[in-house]
Amino acid sequence: MKKTFVFIFLFLISALAAPLASAQDKADSFKAEIIKVEQEAQKVREDGSTFTQQNLRFKVLDGDRKGQEAVYYGISEIEVGDANTYQVGDKVFIDAFSDENGQETYYVVDYVRSGPILWLTLIFVLTVIIVGRVKGLRALLSLVVSFFIIIKFILPQILNGRDPFLISLIGGLMMMFFIIYLTEGFNRKSHLAIFSVFLSLILTLLLSIIFSNLTRLTGMAQEESFFLLGNGNAIINFKGLLLAGMLIGAIGVLDDIILGQIEAVDSIRLANPKLPPRKVFALAYKVGNTHLGAIVNTLFLTYAGAALPLLLLLIINQQSGLSISRALNTESVTTEIVRTLVGSIGVMASMPIATFLASWRPNWTKAKN
Repeated sequence: MKKTFVFIFLFLISALAAPLASAQDKADSFKAEIIKVEQEAQKVREDGSTFTQQNLRFKVLDGDRKGQEAVYYGISEIEVGDANTYQVGDKVFIDAFSDENGQETYYVVDYVRSGPILWLTLIFVLTVIIVGRVKGLRALLSLVVSFFIIIKFILPQILNGRDPFLISLIGGLMMMFFIIYLTEGFNRKSHLAIFSVFLSLILTLLLSIIFSNLTRLTGMAQEESFFLLGNGNAIINFKGLLLAGMLIGAIGVLDDIILGQIEAVDSIRLANPKLPPRKVFALAYKVGNTHLGAIVNTLFLTYAGAALPLLLLLIINQQSGLSISRALNTESVTTEIVRTLVGSIGVMASMPIATFLASWRPNWTKAKN
């Protein structure tokens, strides 16, 4: 079994690394180190805010240009400054553009952050393995599989013009299939969890379709949508993409609460096999209520954290005279409200669904791992 998991892990990593490597080879972008701040200017915008512009000498760290030096001229009359102020020794990404005369212009894009991310990922992996042991390793494998499904199935199918919502539903079920069976094993408890996830996703699907239509959401409220216009070989269904995001957001929490409820029923049954299904359901439901409160708060705060800039803009507009009613009815705000509530309802419904199916299923003790 361990050899199988190692094989799956290496296969997925190699499959993902190949396309990423080829994409980097084609990109006119490279890593560089700032070796000198040639000039720095502090400027003031018309609204009184200040910003910094810099001319930076850098040395290329990779690719065919490795070792070459050049200068990024960031000081200009345009009232635009980098969000970052760079110092000697900083490692950055550089984009190079050539005009019709072969003259190159360089732009500092952002910091190279792969080093700290790699260390944090390593700490995460070690923590999961140390705390979770074999089940932790299985959880990591399921995470890799989920990433593989998103990169290799969901996103390419959407870019090829397929319905984003249908593709995400299929991809979501595939992710749940691998996550649950990898972490819990191939048994009746896992089968029950898959069926509970399926019913919960159907409910989430119906609610997202109904209320996105009632609120007339287009999926174009996010700024990223405009960058996708005209890109790719097919027209992207933005409303379907919005629905897909709602669905995937709910999937991330469903397995936690569903497996927790099935395990609670299992423990109650083992403690007292003579309890009738109604009593088992009542006891497990009580446990689920405590868990559910934390899950719903987690889901809500996750969405709220992602929407903080939007919430800040809402407060600013309210101070400038925009009514709260008007602000709540803008598509960007309505989208976040519908996304949060639909996902929360789907997650909340999964608790009684899983508890009911587990409590009334016969021969439960035979399904134990």
